[in-house]
Amino acid sequence: MKKILPIFSYLFHPLFISVYASLLYFILFRDFYVLQEMYLFMIQIVIITVLIPISLFYLLLSLGKIDSIMIEQVAQRKIPILLNCILLFVLTQKSITLDRIPELYYFFLGGLFSSILVFILLLARKKASLHMVGIVALTFFVIGLSQCVEIPMLYTISTLILLIGFVASSRLVMKAHTFTELILGFICGGLPQIIFWPLWL
Repeated sequence: MKKILPIFSYLFHPLFISVYASLLYFILFRDFYVLQEMYLFMIQIVIITVLIPISLFYLLLSLGKIDSIMIEQVAQRKIPILLNCILLFVLTQKSITLDRIPELYYFFLGGLFSSILVFILLLARKKASLHMVGIVALTFFVIGLSQCVEIPMLYTISTLILLIGFVASSRLVMKAHTFTELILGFICGGLPQIIFWPLWL
C-alpha cells in the first residue's frame, strides 16, 4: 500500500485540480455551451493554471529558487504561491469571468483566496499542504455543483471524499507533511469555497 499511495500525490497534484474541476463543470453544463466555446475556455484554463506554472517552475528550478516539484521548504513556497495568486487573478479577470461562467468563476476566486491564505501562513512560517488545498477545494466545488444542478452526485462526492483520505495518506507516507499541515490545507481549501456558495447557489 505504501508503494501505491504516492501515486495519488502525482495524480492529484495541485496543478491538475483546476483542469479536473473545469472538465466536470463542462460535462454537467455541456448543453449551455457550444463545443468550440468549451474548447476555448479549457485551453485558456490549461495555459494559465498548468502550462505557465510549469514553465515558471522550471525557471525557478534553474535559478535555484526551488529544489523539487513538491517544494517542501517553507521559504521556497512563497514565490510560487505569489505567482499562482497573480495567475488566478488574471484568469478571473480576463477569461473565466463572473458574467461568462459564474460557477467556475467562484471556484477560481475561491482558489485565489485559498492561495492568499496559504501565503499568509507562509509569512507566519507555517506550511499548509497544497495537495489538500486542491483536492478539498475540488470536493466542495462538486458538492456545490450538485446543489446547483439539483442532482445528487453521491458516487462522485463519495469518491472525492475517499480521495481526500488517499491524498492525505500519501502525503504522510511520503513524509511531505505533518498532520497539522494537512489540516491547515483542508481549511485553506474548503473555507473559501464554502464562503462563496451563497453567491452562486
